[in-house]
Amino acid sequence: MTLKTLLSATTAVAMAATPVFAASHSGKTEVEFWHAMGGQLGELTDKFAADFTAGSESCQVNSTYKGNYTENMTAAIAAFRAGEQPHIVQVFEVGTATMMAAGDKGAIYPVYKLMEDAGIAFDQSDYLPAVISYYTDTDGNLLSLPFNSSTPVLWYNKTALDAAGVAVPTTWDEVEEAARALKANGVDKPFSFGWQSWTQIENYSAWHDLPMGSEQNGFAGLATEFTFNNDAVVNHIQRIADMGQEGLFVYGGRRGDSRGQFVSGETALWINSSAYYGGFKADIKDFEFGQTMLPLDTAVADAPQNSIIGGATLWVLNGKEDAEYKCVAEFFQFLSQPEQQAMWHQETGYVPITTAAYELSKEQGFYETDPGTDTAIKQLSLNEPTPNSKGIRFGNFVQIRDIINEELEAVWSGQKDAKTALDTAVERSNALLRRFEDANG
Repeated sequence: MTLKTLLSATTAVAMAATPVFAASHSGKTEVEFWHAMGGQLGELTDKFAADFTAGSESCQVNSTYKGNYTENMTAAIAAFRAGEQPHIVQVFEVGTATMMAAGDKGAIYPVYKLMEDAGIAFDQSDYLPAVISYYTDTDGNLLSLPFNSSTPVLWYNKTALDAAGVAVPTTWDEVEEAARALKANGVDKPFSFGWQSWTQIENYSAWHDLPMGSEQNGFAGLATEFTFNNDAVVNHIQRIADMGQEGLFVYGGRRGDSRGQFVSGETALWINSSAYYGGFKADIKDFEFGQTMLPLDTAVADAPQNSIIGGATLWVLNGKEDAEYKCVAEFFQFLSQPEQQAMWHQETGYVPITTAAYELSKEQGFYETDPGTDTAIKQLSLNEPTPNSKGIRFGNFVQIRDIINEELEAVWSGQKDAKTALDTAVERSNALLRRFEDANG
């Protein structure tokens, strides 16, 4: 099953789908919500659905974990083809272009239209610009509801840094120097990261105001081509590879696989999502940790631009009854309330999707009791986004990230140098862009 399967679904199939979820045993109208949040995040996600259901006289939201982002999206595609799709599916940000193309074929019910049809007040200006800009169409209409948005930060083990006599690094030169001091002081795997395409190519490029591809990183059209094999990114990846040869960097796997290295103290500098905060707060007992902004490569830029988001949004699929969509709209209204978003932000480390939730967190004193937890918000709003730092919108990007992973792993293992690997990644990835353009142009 591939993401392209969804694009071949026709409007007729979508609209003819049998509403298999009609009413619950309680007599309430049922809504199926498929998500990709596991562990503590899954518990909080399920609680949103349960709390909404408890407070609604007519609606019941059934929240179901369907595996990681890719597995959840694949499950939704298979269900859509069978006419048994959920009402709501959580899709990570790199699936946006694919979902937009599906919307052009009638498979998607855009959020702005959903709220309008349901008669529920919905003001896009309430949402953080850095978040909604990623998910709007060319007319500025919001297509999916931001739910869990994060950005990568530099997590650090303050206890280990203090013991090694080094400050929290702010530049890549300082990261290298700190890693060397940490290694000398007994830290086994000084530096690592997760979600390597997102943190070391996508966000590295945005942070230094570099294009990752043409056509405004895909926002301006499907004829985009990748350019992340430029000298700045090549030199950056080669630096990390060289750090690996010296024992300063240890690759711990894709996604969040290397989280355990940081929690155990094996790694003292770790770049990954701000959304690890809740888990770290619960799991780390043996040392003091913190988060700070991404390091700057001073050979490339004098100052940082802004980082870009990761995470996911909630997409609504066509083919259901009006009463069910009314419940979806009411659930979305509930999720966007300042109280819900402030709780989500404070418990997880995801950014609040609305300005009101951010202000509420300030009023509640969260950033004073938990210093550093506003790092992600500051990074995202550091400067007015440029075409290079607004985000990315490439078709087939889920598969393209796999290509990037493969090529970077060849660098970390010493099989390829950075230039060869990134040139190959661009060539292979551009081929997938052309396939997407051919299918949706």
